[in-house]
Amino acid sequence: MKKIVITGASGFIGGKLARFFLAKGYPVTGLGTSKAHALSQEFPEFEWVSADTSLEGHWQRHIKTADLVINLAGRSIFRYWTKKTKQAIYDSRVLTTRNLVTAMEPGSGQTLLTTSAVGIYGDRGEDELTEESAPGESFLARVCVDWEKEGLKAKEKGVRVAVMRFGVVLGDKGALSLMTPAFRMFAGGPLGSGNHWFPWIHIDDLIGAAGFILENEALEGRFNFTGKGLVRQKDFAKALGRVLKRPAFIPAPAFLVRAGMGELGSALLESQKAIPRHLLDAGYAFKFTDVGSALEDVFNK
Repeated sequence: MKKIVITGASGFIGGKLARFFLAKGYPVTGLGTSKAHALSQEFPEFEWVSADTSLEGHWQRHIKTADLVINLAGRSIFRYWTKKTKQAIYDSRVLTTRNLVTAMEPGSGQTLLTTSAVGIYGDRGEDELTEESAPGESFLARVCVDWEKEGLKAKEKGVRVAVMRFGVVLGDKGALSLMTPAFRMFAGGPLGSGNHWFPWIHIDDLIGAAGFILENEALEGRFNFTGKGLVRQKDFAKALGRVLKRPAFIPAPAFLVRAGMGELGSALLESQKAIPRHLLDAGYAFKFTDVGSALEDVFNK
């Protein structure tokens, strides 16, 4: 059975992916800054290694012996972006990926599934964005460009590399846990005009697509991890309100979003009409094809 190493395994997505592969019988080593991980008590095949992966260290020996490496490490972007916070956002992603690739063995036949985000495209209005679209100029776009560049260097060692460009991941934790309190307090609504495109993916499809790529060894390159059903942010807000049985008509004016959240606020107002072209072309069958059914599943499961 192939050995899997997951960086960022203490996060929302990392924990879900670790559980998915453990349930299939794979031995999994998780890497992250937490002192312990709950999966250690549940699965004897799970090994937890506490480490700051933005720094070189003994954790890198686990990379050398892995068959599959899933790179999810990265500090949360959902906080006010001070200069220090922006550096942590950058280093936790770019330096971790650099250290990880350094530790990989040339000619070992390893596979690297590494993360990026649709934020790489910047604010693109009505443009339809596929994996061939050019990157933007924003802070997050620059982070993603450098993040992907470090991961793709593993190809020089003969590693199969696939880059997952995440949209907003819908699940029982993550971004939704930050959005729902306002709706539950009858104060939910669109951000700004709400006309900007809102790229999303259900956590089950994220896991399914990751497994699909790993199982199909011919697949490599960049993949938009976004849902098939394109939606504007105001329509997403309406769908969220319907599921929560709350109104969704109280907008957060764009100037207040920017004033209150700074650069993060500007990022939340960016429009990315991202299409999962490469996943669709490869034959991945999405479980959730519209945002309404995805939200219903999250909150009513």
